[in-house]
Amino acid sequence: MLGKSKKAAGIMLSSVLLLSTMAACSSNGNNNGNAATNNPSPTEAATEGGEKTGIDTSKKVELQFYMLGNAPKDLPKVEAEINKMALEDLNATVKFNFTTWTDWDQKYKLLLSTGQDVDLIFTAEWTQYQQYAKKGAFLDLEPLLPTAAPALNSFVPKDMWDAVRIDGKIYTVPATYKEYVTNGFVWREDLRKKYDLPTPVNIETFEAYMEGIKQNEPSMQPLALGGAIDQTLSDSYLDFERKIVGPMPYGVFATYQKPGEVTAYWGSPEHLEDLKRFKSWADKGYFSKNELNEKDTNQDKLTNGTAAAMIGDNPTRYNNTMSQMKSLHPDWELGYTPYGRTNGYATPVHPIHNGFAVPKSSDNAERALAFYEKLVTDKRYNLLTQYGFEGTNYTVEDGHYKMVGDANTNGFPREGMQGWAWRNPEFMLFEPSYDGVKAIFDELDKIQVPDIYTGFAEDYTEYQAERAALEQVEKQYLFPLMAGQVADVEAGLNTFMEKAKQAGLEKIQEGYKKQWLAYLTEAGIQ
Repeated sequence: MLGKSKKAAGIMLSSVLLLSTMAACSSNGNNNGNAATNNPSPTEAATEGGEKTGIDTSKKVELQFYMLGNAPKDLPKVEAEINKMALEDLNATVKFNFTTWTDWDQKYKLLLSTGQDVDLIFTAEWTQYQQYAKKGAFLDLEPLLPTAAPALNSFVPKDMWDAVRIDGKIYTVPATYKEYVTNGFVWREDLRKKYDLPTPVNIETFEAYMEGIKQNEPSMQPLALGGAIDQTLSDSYLDFERKIVGPMPYGVFATYQKPGEVTAYWGSPEHLEDLKRFKSWADKGYFSKNELNEKDTNQDKLTNGTAAAMIGDNPTRYNNTMSQMKSLHPDWELGYTPYGRTNGYATPVHPIHNGFAVPKSSDNAERALAFYEKLVTDKRYNLLTQYGFEGTNYTVEDGHYKMVGDANTNGFPREGMQGWAWRNPEFMLFEPSYDGVKAIFDELDKIQVPDIYTGFAEDYTEYQAERAALEQVEKQYLFPLMAGQVADVEAGLNTFMEKAKQAGLEKIQEGYKKQWLAYLTEAGIQ
């Protein structure tokens, strides 16, 4: 999950993912009695449950671990404690690096394209895992796992290992927690009740809600979008209103119901109609004129009361936002309508959605995997990196997670490191409010359909230069259109299309469409 709504961009068609709760062998002791010392013989580092890694830990190393987003305030304390354990267990220390949510995609691209010192890095379809894997950015983990991380190798079900394969190889360790990260409308429910506004269940009722906020709370921004407006606005809108099969790039469009009928959305009458709608929202003051330069996350805007709604977010992040908001403002409420409730279908998360890879540039691949195994299967590592210090950052009451202090004073809120990928269902702690998320999941289970998009792995080698040029054209000409900053929308769209075609749009779309149709045929998707 990310701190943003899409973050867009998939291998095997995975029908319904039936994940059983896995029991991970773990120890609550300070060490397991077989941990490597600072000068061990080049034999075996111990793992939980008595399994051995069989890797050479004689040389002390520092692992460079890269996360997306913002670092929690108490990260240095958590990192220090983790390093005490890792030094004893694996003769290694780790440096947790964070990109921040500002221009994370550019930073991510640089990390993987410039050969920087990176040993573990977050992956997902929205960070283009499939494309980076095809381009050779990551190591094939399959030969390393049995030796470096045997407990992790057996912990992850075989069907999930198979589901993340690209060209037959495993380049990421998938998360095993089943959830839905499909979108839904999010809004301040206490304000909806106060002003007797409609419950957002579609675009029309969402617009009516925003208008009500504008009229009754003029100092509050009705809609939070942020700088990644292509993801938070356009992609969410296409997901709900146009029922797009997935976050298809380059203006390529196909519906979930008819994925083989591929058309061009950019420049179409539908595109013009949608841009005019966004412009009307901007003109009515539903979102900031400076939206493209906003630095706060959309979730933070709801938490601190500067905005009243998001057009799309997933159930788990909605719950996290609500919990942090209530820690500061107990009388405030958030409402949520999953798109599936209106549209009639929802896709469970694909194993590709949250994972960690070892980049080709890593000099410590085996140690990196052994450390990641600790994060997933060792309860000490897992709880510390997911929730911070018990008694300082959180307590457990009646089996539920409880934050110490509030969102402003707590130095390590729940999943404060964005540690979605190393969630272990056996160790996870939830707030009482998470029962509401489980209820949403139960509702979506009844209408679940296979994710037929995320399994697709694009290879953009033939149009890489054009793709880079098009990316700049989007930011220069399309983003301002979506943000309502262009007075004449039709003329602005014509200009964007002209520039996009000059950058090679038609070549890109044709290449993408050819690969997409081949994927559908190979996967047997009609």
